[in-house]
Amino acid sequence: METYPIPMVPGPVRVPEEIRQVYLKDYGSGDLEPEFLDLYNQTEANLQKILQTQNRVVIMTGEGMLALWGALKSTLRPGDRVLSIATGVFGYGIADMARNLGAQVKTVGLPYDETIRDWEDIDQVIQTFQPKMITVVHCETPSGTLNPLAELGRLKKKHGVPLLYVDAVSSVAGAPVEVDAWGIDLLLGGSQKALSAPPSTSFVVVSERAWEVIHEVGYIGYDALQPFSTAQRDFYFPYTPYWHGVAALHTATELILREGLDAVFTRHDQVARFCRQRLQEIGYELFPAAQAIPSPTVTAVKVPPFIPWEALDRRARQHGLVVGGSYGPLAGKVFRLGHMGSQANMELVTRALDVLETILRK
Repeated sequence: METYPIPMVPGPVRVPEEIRQVYLKDYGSGDLEPEFLDLYNQTEANLQKILQTQNRVVIMTGEGMLALWGALKSTLRPGDRVLSIATGVFGYGIADMARNLGAQVKTVGLPYDETIRDWEDIDQVIQTFQPKMITVVHCETPSGTLNPLAELGRLKKKHGVPLLYVDAVSSVAGAPVEVDAWGIDLLLGGSQKALSAPPSTSFVVVSERAWEVIHEVGYIGYDALQPFSTAQRDFYFPYTPYWHGVAALHTATELILREGLDAVFTRHDQVARFCRQRLQEIGYELFPAAQAIPSPTVTAVKVPPFIPWEALDRRARQHGLVVGGSYGPLAGKVFRLGHMGSQANMELVTRALDVLETILRK
């Protein structure tokens, strides 16, 4: 199915017409034209507003995983200590990524249906382990949960941890993300979730301390952050700029700022609450534990015991609805509705829930 009549996959999401129109323009070479640099700078400024930061934003050509890997490679050396706080598939995955780069990794692991609550324990672990970097995922998409980060930023500052690395790919523009107030040094995002652009660009907010570490490490590669430290000043990017991708990301940020951040967050919250309430009324069981914080961008639902995930997916598709399965230990047990970005739409979610109700009744 190339096009989804009722798209509820938690990324890539439905791309609004105004963003699709960007790809019809025959742009020149971003290496040569000052108009591209102006567009890049404007896009960075918009992202700074959305992410509540004064720090530089690196915009890269590639899907969100490029930012995750690039930030780790650019700041870690073999033997560096990394404390990974994991509450789901991506949290544990980032720990594995750092371990594969030769870092000494200690994981504070929680069940996949919980969010961070025991700050005293994390405080003690930071004090004894003394990491160079703390990693955490803001929105664990496969679990439908949202981790609180303000307290983690306070603990990072308290213990003098150099770097706080946050995967916010599925929360940016769907939930408040306050980079500077939360003390985040490396904030990782992607274009295809709540920003509603195609999966063509990723971005990293880089603090001044992170830039210092990046220059100390000196990593060079396609996903390296170091070349971007002077790219705008010298108008010399490390590879051919993707003008269409940056234009799409710029249009996406313009749409969000035009609507207003408070209005965007309220829309996501209202749709998420409606979705969860209606699912339970229909007869579905939500996945996260009662004490967990649910994400406003994605809802995780337990697959009913009387129908396999494959059959549920097939029946939903027969009605034009496409939702997402899950990963790791949740595969086949949980499915997800992505009400993020353009899909945080009450009419669209209602249509999706009507289909799920029909499936359950049959």
